[in-house]
Amino acid sequence: QVQLVESGGGLVQAGGSLSLSCAASGRTFSSYAMGWFRQAPGKEREFVAAISRRGLRTYYVDSVKGRFTISRDNAKNTVWLQMNRLKPEDTAVYYCAADSVFGHRDPADFGSWGQGNQVTVSS
Repeated sequence: QVQLVESGGGLVQAGGSLSLSCAASGRTFSSYAMGWFRQAPGKEREFVAAISRRGLRTYYVDSVKGRFTISRDNAKNTVWLQMNRLKPEDTAVYYCAADSVFGHRDPADFGSWGQGNQVTVSS
């Protein structure tokens, strides 16, 4: 399995932008599809975005389409989530995760997880 360490996040006003990074250890990063999830207090973990192994395909939950962008650089073993036009309802702990198969949205399908980073959007 791959080990994931996230950075970024923080506090921003509504309408602002934040970027999350997820650095992977090991030499097999390019063999994993990558995803971002989030979990707000009292809610289940929610799929946000995913990217294929070579970064050629992406998909998003409808609520972030047009505002968030997932990207990766396999040479740097890193995946990013750029979040623009943030809304208070985007407030959550954000997690990156790795999956051997591209196309999943269920957290149970992702085998490796980062530690989570708090994103807080004030109104």
